[in-house]
Amino acid sequence: MASGPIALCGSMFRAAGLVALALLVTLTAASAERRIALVLGNSQYQHAAPLANPARDAQAMAERLRGLGFEVVPGFDLTKQQTQATVAQFAKQVRGADIALFFYAGHGLQVAGMNYLLPVDAALEDETSLDFEAVSIDFILRQMSRETSIRLVFLDACRDNPLADVLAKTAGVKGASSGLAEIPIENGGAGTLVAFAASPNQLAYDGSGEHSPFTTALLQHIGEANVSITEAMNRVTGDVFKVTAGKQRPWINVSLTTEVVLHKVDLNAPLIVGEATAPQAEAGSGTRNTGAASSQADDQLALNLLREKIPKLATDGPIFFDRPVKFGDPAIDGKSIAQLIKGEPLFSPVEGLDKSVWQGKHCEGCHEWNEARLCEQAKNFAANDVSVLRLQHPLGTRFKVALARWAQGGCQ
Repeated sequence: MASGPIALCGSMFRAAGLVALALLVTLTAASAERRIALVLGNSQYQHAAPLANPARDAQAMAERLRGLGFEVVPGFDLTKQQTQATVAQFAKQVRGADIALFFYAGHGLQVAGMNYLLPVDAALEDETSLDFEAVSIDFILRQMSRETSIRLVFLDACRDNPLADVLAKTAGVKGASSGLAEIPIENGGAGTLVAFAASPNQLAYDGSGEHSPFTTALLQHIGEANVSITEAMNRVTGDVFKVTAGKQRPWINVSLTTEVVLHKVDLNAPLIVGEATAPQAEAGSGTRNTGAASSQADDQLALNLLREKIPKLATDGPIFFDRPVKFGDPAIDGKSIAQLIKGEPLFSPVEGLDKSVWQGKHCEGCHEWNEARLCEQAKNFAANDVSVLRLQHPLGTRFKVALARWAQGGCQ
């Protein structure tokens, strides 16, 4: 992390530049593209032991994807009928999308090379169960392939599945197993990426934390600035392999004909467009007042849209300097502000900065942070809420949101 011109300090954002900043941020690739996501997560199974994480995994992914400009069709703990209705809604919305995305967390299984996700009311008591109780993943993939350009699929569905054992033993269904089978990629559009939480025919861990190992890594890397989706998945694979001591290795099947970057940041764009650079109406113009009123309305709309995209914390309570915080970000959850500023940044404060400059450095050392100095920065975040969207903080955007709420509470 660095001081001076590359420091990510809220003090650089002044009220005079907020409107221009808001308009600048909205002119991104995400706003130009049409992005639609189907996000499903099932935890509360009626005929098998509940799973701790899938619904939370899916909820966190839905929030992350909204922040990346996706229209999200969500579904949590759905029955077969509810799942079909949700997929039908997605099928209507996704047609013609630039990017179609599907994320699923929960029980899944394969039978004779075909993959199925299991709604919460699946019982799988006999050989007809698959047709009436499960949902074919191929069926969902067909819906997201209609007139779409890029398709991204993330399946955190390889958990140990007792229903697969029931189907194999009591119903005599051959080839039923918890691990998913590899999904072939069809040609069309700009291509497809399919990411499994584990290698074909292998099991994935649900995890003992708030999210599964795969979803934890995916949440961390899918929205990194100026990182392609293929590079993000390489990082996800490395993280999962490391945290599971080599017992779980995600499997990526990719056929993309173009680079896909979900979070593009123009590093050369000015942080603030001053009043001097804004076009001025000519003196005596008969349309000046009307144009000014219209411009003010547009500016306010742009600001409101940006404020809606500010990520929410996982707690509505007050934030204290030395108490653990529920950020809603697995990378920093459960740590206090005091702890985080003594730790290392999660990534470079400036894209492309050599690792030797920032890795191993402590945030408080680079910024000369102490409680009083950090409070002053937090007050700027509280006053200029839109600034949290301009550049991501090396400790995560939610860290900025927490600092703002801490300042609003008097920096206690």
